[in-house]
Amino acid sequence: MTRRRGTSDPSGAIAFSPVDNDAPLRWWRRLRIVSSGELGAGRRAVLVALVAWLPIAVWAFATGRWMSAAAGEPLFQHYGIHVRCLVAIPLFILAEAALHRTSRAIAHRFVSSGTVAAELVPRFEAVNRGMVRLRDASLPWVLVFGAAIATSIVDPPARSDDALSWAFDGGGLGFGGWWAAYVARPIFVGLLLGWLWRIALVSLWMWRVGRLGLSLVPTHPDRTGGIAFVEKLPGAFALVTLALAAVPTSRWAHEILHHGASLASFKLPALAFVVLWTLLLLLPLLALAPALRGAKRKAIPAYAALVGEQGRLVHRRWIAREPVDDDELLEAAGIGPVADAAALYGAIRNMRPAPLGKSALARILIPMAIPFLLLVLVQIPLKDLLLTLVKALI
Repeated sequence: MTRRRGTSDPSGAIAFSPVDNDAPLRWWRRLRIVSSGELGAGRRAVLVALVAWLPIAVWAFATGRWMSAAAGEPLFQHYGIHVRCLVAIPLFILAEAALHRTSRAIAHRFVSSGTVAAELVPRFEAVNRGMVRLRDASLPWVLVFGAAIATSIVDPPARSDDALSWAFDGGGLGFGGWWAAYVARPIFVGLLLGWLWRIALVSLWMWRVGRLGLSLVPTHPDRTGGIAFVEKLPGAFALVTLALAAVPTSRWAHEILHHGASLASFKLPALAFVVLWTLLLLLPLLALAPALRGAKRKAIPAYAALVGEQGRLVHRRWIAREPVDDDELLEAAGIGPVADAAALYGAIRNMRPAPLGKSALARILIPMAIPFLLLVLVQIPLKDLLLTLVKALI
C-alpha cells in the first residue's frame, strides 16, 4: 500500500516529523475532520479561522457595529482582530505542512549525505523514535491549551482596552467581544504556544543528533562540515514568522490611521520582536554548534601537523636539496601541492561555529519584513516613497 502524500513514516525510524500524529492532530482525526494518515492543514485552517472570526463579524453586522458605531469604534477598522483570526490563525495551521516536509527531508539528508555514518544509523533511528514518543505525548498540549485559557481568565477584557473598544456598549461587553476574548484569543495563544513547543522539540532533536558523533567534514566548502542543509529549518517556520509579525503591525496600523500615532513610536517593540523571534528560530541550528566546534577543535591540530610535515619535506627536497626517501606526502594525489594543503587548513580555520549563514537569516527576516513594509506604507504612501527615491537618484 502506498503512503499518502503529506504523511510520515509511522515508526519515525529515519524520517522525523514534529507535527504528524501529535496530540492536536490525533484529536482532529478522532473527530473525523482529518482522515487518518493525513495532515489536512488546509481544511483545519479554514474551519478554525471561521470559528474564531465569523461569530464576531455576524454580531457586529447584527448590532450595527461593523462600519460605524454610536459608541466606541466600529469593528472594521480594528485590523488586529481580522488579522489575528483570518491571517495568523490559519497561517499557524498551514505552517505545519512546511515543518513536516522540511524536517523529514533534513532527517533523510543526514543519512544520505553520509553525515550519519552507516554504523550510526541505528542510534540515529533510536534518537528519532525517542523524539516521536515525546512528540506524541498529550501532556505538553494539555498544558499549552490550559495556559491559553488561563491567560484569558487572568487578563479579562477591559473597557479601557482600545483593541476591544468596538465590543463595549452601555450594557458592557457584547457577545462579539466575549467571543474575541474567550474563544478567538485562546485559540491564537494556544496555537502560538504550540509552535513554541515545536521549536523546543526541533531544538532538542538537533541537539541529540549532534551528540551522535556525526561524520563531519572540516574541509567542506559549505564551511559547516557538510551540514549546511539544516539552514532550511528556519524556512519551515516562515508562515509562523509572517503570522506573528502581522499581528502587532496590524494593531499599530490602527493606531497610526485612527489615533494619529507615529511609526517611530513602535520602533522599540518592533526591534524587540525581531531580535527575540530570530533568536528563537536559530535555536535548532545553535544546538548543532557543539558538534561543529568539536570537529574544528580536533581537525585544526591534525591538519596543521599534516601541512607542517608536507612543508618540511618540500623544504628538504627543493631548498636544502637533500634526498627524501619517503615522498608519499609530496606525491599524494589527494592532497596535491603545498598550496592545496594550505587551502585545506584555511578551510578548517574558516569553519563556522554553527550552521548559521545568510540563507538561514534570509528565511527568517524576509517573511518578517513583509508586514513591517506594509506598515511603513501606511505611514508613508508608496507615491511619497518613490518620489523620495527618485529625488535621491537625480
